Amino acid sequence: MSAAWDVLFTNVHLATMAGADGDGGDGGYGEVRDGAIAVKDGRIAWLGPRADVPPQLIDAATVVHDGAGRWLTPGLIDCHTHIVHAGNRSDEFEARLNGATYEDIAKAGGGIMSTVRATRAASEEELLRQSLPRVASLLAEGVTTIEIKSGYGLTLEAEAKMLRVARRIGEVLPVGVATTFLGAHALPPEFAGRADDYIAEVCAMIAPLAEQGLADAVDAFCERIGFSYEQTGRVFAAARAHGLPVKLHAEQLSDQRGAELVARFGGLSADHLEHLSAAGIAAMAAAGTVAVLLPGAYYFLRDTTPPPVAALRAAGVALAVATDCNPGTSPMTSLLLAMNMACTLWRLTPREALAGCTIHAARALGRQRDIGSLEVGKRADFALWQIARPADLSYAIGFNPCKGVVNAGVLRRVGA
Repeated sequence: MSAAWDVLFTNVHLATMAGADGDGGDGGYGEVRDGAIAVKDGRIAWLGPRADVPPQLIDAATVVHDGAGRWLTPGLIDCHTHIVHAGNRSDEFEARLNGATYEDIAKAGGGIMSTVRATRAASEEELLRQSLPRVASLLAEGVTTIEIKSGYGLTLEAEAKMLRVARRIGEVLPVGVATTFLGAHALPPEFAGRADDYIAEVCAMIAPLAEQGLADAVDAFCERIGFSYEQTGRVFAAARAHGLPVKLHAEQLSDQRGAELVARFGGLSADHLEHLSAAGIAAMAAAGTVAVLLPGAYYFLRDTTPPPVAALRAAGVALAVATDCNPGTSPMTSLLLAMNMACTLWRLTPREALAGCTIHAARALGRQRDIGSLEVGKRADFALWQIARPADLSYAIGFNPCKGVVNAGVLRRVGA
């Protein structure tokens, strides 16, 4: 051990989440009480009990932080967001509560097309300005990586603009960003009655976006009000032809066999899943496709059909949890609240909820080798919490116990 560490955190309790298997067993949080963790070149170089820290390296560390007995977890990961968009739809929220139906709102020009119009009209700078506060709210709660989807442009120019803004967020704020192209989100009005033609357009968008390095993955909305199994398959085939992994909005409103489709393509994740079938569960389990649970949309839409969590758990499917931050069905910028909702609404355990926002969220992004758990060699992204035990992160409602966030070993203080 000749090289000094750059940073050493001591007097912390570690919840490593290493080996969290998501099967409901007693794997725990990977706890190391009274621990320490060291960073070299932005990566975890050592971790374990504080008593085992090599004495010569305590003195050799460039910076030593005393964690004051707080808990330290992997940085949280929000693996499903539509956080880059212009405008909001609180008027539609109010209208629905006053008796308007979704169809009424859509006929009046509202719904997703309201956001599409606002996002198309916004400049790149304005889109960035509107999106940054939403991202900042997540970061204040210990989030160090977010996924950001396009899907409110529905033209190559507007979709590319959204993805450029997503990339810029990772430059302006201390957060890792994974981008997802969601051109197959809705049918734009200029293609009314020509869904197959629009899918051909979406497939043609993938090559330039991939060449520009703007998309890390490709998503679609496979649903009766979205796109069919066959149309989604065409998008997935185009994505794979350009070396991009796929994921899917699947089985939110009805069973369209989307989970089976995304699993057939070796997809990273299937998301929502309220109407998931046994066949879909089996396909996901066989493919290693992660189930991303989105309680914010379930709550906001007052849904009554929960995803089959017990069956997913029994099949060994990894369960991730995300905010689904979007202006129409989940205007949520709190991953801690999403964790609480997943526990209270769907009976996840607090350990499963934390795994769902760390190691399993990393798997949903294909980044589990780099982030999501405290293990030597992984990126040094951490969150420091003033809590008695890790379960507190899913327990409290509206309280933020985050006292610091570490990005690649650099500590940002967010609380005394």
